[in-house]
Amino acid sequence: MATLDTMRQSEPVVDPYGRAITYLRVSVTDRCDFRCVYCMSENMSFLPKKDLLTLEELERLCRTFVGMGVRKLRLTGGEPLVRRNVMQLIGNLGELVGQGHLEELTLTTNGSQLARFAQPLVDAGVRRINVSIDTLDAVKFKEVTRWGRLEQVLGGLEAAKQAGLQVKINAVALKGVNEDEIEHMLAWCGAEGFDLTLIEVMPMGDIGGEERLDQYLPLSLVRSRLRKSFTLTESDYKTGGPARYFDVKETGQRLGFITPLTHNFCEGCNRVRLTCTGTLYMCLGQEDAADLRAPLRASDDDAGLRSAIRDAIARKPKGHDFVIDRRSGAQSVGRHMSVTGG
Repeated sequence: MATLDTMRQSEPVVDPYGRAITYLRVSVTDRCDFRCVYCMSENMSFLPKKDLLTLEELERLCRTFVGMGVRKLRLTGGEPLVRRNVMQLIGNLGELVGQGHLEELTLTTNGSQLARFAQPLVDAGVRRINVSIDTLDAVKFKEVTRWGRLEQVLGGLEAAKQAGLQVKINAVALKGVNEDEIEHMLAWCGAEGFDLTLIEVMPMGDIGGEERLDQYLPLSLVRSRLRKSFTLTESDYKTGGPARYFDVKETGQRLGFITPLTHNFCEGCNRVRLTCTGTLYMCLGQEDAADLRAPLRASDDDAGLRSAIRDAIARKPKGHDFVIDRRSGAQSVGRHMSVTGG
């Protein structure tokens, strides 16, 4: 197996629409200790552990992508910190940042395990994390996550601050659930020194069609309402993801919007997603995928793996086809978000 110490990092692979693929999101597990209502069914069937790539295989895949021009890695789940010995993987990938092969290693988490892992993440080279919190009301939080405790997550956030991690809060805008507290969440993030990104609910996986429709809250409406209380100035700040950011004068922090439904963000997409089974999705909102597990296990040489990656990116579509309205219903891809990686 070639390593970054023995091979030259190449220029990024370019898709058919001229977009350089510099960002890889890696789901290290489909398992989670929450059951958020917009992400999973309550009684999820998870993959058998024997179907998952080993941590060593995940590392090899990540190193191969970095050697092919990926500059940013984000580890996701499910909940990435519930995977056994995951810090081994994070530490090894963090070395790539220190060596200059990788610009950034980040993590998306529900925060439940941060009290235990915040300092080890910093020690491993992680500097920035996204934490998913959709409500600051403890009762609502329990209802949205089904299994989560807000107190535990807030404790994890405090540990993250103490460890020096830069935190961005991700909140899915849910009609009738948290739409009445978004102003409060923005003010709270400002007081805590966190940026906030609001996300439209995405029609992925079967949670019940009517339920999905009832959850949908267009962020164009939210932004208009927030402007009545906050001064929002469009920013050129970018993290490599799809969010469009605004500076919030009153808090000194940033507010991001991820709008797969009201404003398609595909024109600048630089991302692909790798699952914990070695499946590569070139688009979050399309079913086409490539099996990287077979070439990974076929040989210790990475030539076949690199060829499979190039072939997959050559099929990357122009954009997703998410639709959610009363006339069309909740058109979705069949897999849950937790399978692909949030």
